[in-house]
Amino acid sequence: MNKNRLAFLILLAGMLTQEAFAGEGIRLHARAGYSVGATSPIGVPDGVSGIDAFRLTPSFAVGLDATYGLEGRWAVAVGLRYERKAMDADISAQSYHMELRKGTDAIEGVFTGHVSQQVGLTMLSVPIYALWQASPKWHLKAGPYLSLLLTKDFSGTASDGYLRQGGPTGPKITIGDTPDTWATYDFSDEMRSLQMGITLGVDWQALPRLALSLDLGIGLTGIFPSSFSTVEQPLYPLYGTVGVCYNIL
Repeated sequence: MNKNRLAFLILLAGMLTQEAFAGEGIRLHARAGYSVGATSPIGVPDGVSGIDAFRLTPSFAVGLDATYGLEGRWAVAVGLRYERKAMDADISAQSYHMELRKGTDAIEGVFTGHVSQQVGLTMLSVPIYALWQASPKWHLKAGPYLSLLLTKDFSGTASDGYLRQGGPTGPKITIGDTPDTWATYDFSDEMRSLQMGITLGVDWQALPRLALSLDLGIGLTGIFPSSFSTVEQPLYPLYGTVGVCYNIL
C-alpha cells in the first residue's frame, strides 16, 4: 500500500468517526439482565470426567451507568451493579482432590464418584469501560470491573463413589448415595471478598431510548486466594448476560 492511499484511508476513517458521541455530555442509563454461566476452571481439569447436569439458576444484574461522550465515536462509562452469579451442576469426578466432611469427620484425598456443586454469589460491582460506536445502532464496549461480595456460597455433596484418603494409594473410604452415607463440603468462608475481571459486550439501539445488550464477564482473579490449596485448580466466574438498557437522561 503506497503512502498516498494510506493517508487517504486515515483521513476517511477520521471523517467517519466524527460527531458520534461528541457533544452528548454525561448520559445516565439503567440496565437489567439475566445471566447464564459457571464458576469453573479455564478448560476441563483431568479430575472431571463429565458434566452430568446443569440447571439454570436465578442469576441477574441490575444497575446504572454514567456515560461521557468523547471526540468521534468514543465514550467512557462507569457503572454500579447489583449482581447475582450462581451455578447448580452435577459432575462426574475421577481422582479429584477434595476435602469432605462425613458425619463429624473431615477427610481429605482424591475422590471418584458423583459431585453436586452449588455456587451462589451476590455482589456490588463497578465496571469501567470504553464504548466505540461501530454504526448508529451498534456500540461495542470493553473494560475492567471490581466486585465486592456481599454473600458467598461454595458447597455441595459427594456421593456414589469413594475417596482415597491422603492420595491415590491411600485407604479407601466408601461414599454412599443416600443422605446418611454421602459426604458434604463447604468452602464459602475461604472465598475472596474482592474479585476483578473484564467485561466485553455489545449494545444494539432498538429504539431512541432503549437498547438490547449482550455482555460477557470474565473473572481474572480466582474465587479462592492462591493460599487455598484444597481446590487444586483456580476457579473463575464466567457469565454471559442478556439485558436491556434504558436511557434515563
